[in-house]
Amino acid sequence: MKSSRIQKIKELLKKKSTQRKRIGVLVDGPNMLRKEFNTNLREIREILSEYGDIKIAKVFLNQYATDKLVEAIENQGFEPIVTSGDVDVRMAVEAMELIYNDAIDVLALVTRDADFKAVLMKAMEMGKETIIVGAEPGFSTALKNAADIAIVLNEEESRDSENIIEV
Repeated sequence: MKSSRIQKIKELLKKKSTQRKRIGVLVDGPNMLRKEFNTNLREIREILSEYGDIKIAKVFLNQYATDKLVEAIENQGFEPIVTSGDVDVRMAVEAMELIYNDAIDVLALVTRDADFKAVLMKAMEMGKETIIVGAEPGFSTALKNAADIAIVLNEEESRDSENIIEV
């Protein structure tokens, strides 16, 4: 059942993209890599690859991340960034670097945190496309509505909004 939903989102993203885009993906580890969400980074990479070419893929973690988690992230093709400070601040700084990077067309954030709405708005202001990938419960409605494309990973029901795709 889940694979048919993944196929659906891949087809929808393919339709939305008229040309291959260069994507920068940033993952809010403490927010999204939790047991209750069962987030699959490989699946996220596969979905976003239908829209374009992933040039940068990073997962931000706090200092409590285990070596096993760091290794699993690396094995799925993401660069783990372990920070002793606030993960959201570090991720926002990295997002701003991508916004001003001419080699990136699309900023994809994997988070549920409404604090990143300002980052999405700045990306759009600077001409970047935006994709937000999150999970329920707690996925900010404001965040979903601020992005060009919003992907809800663990929803079963379909929404009417044209920018929200549920997997």
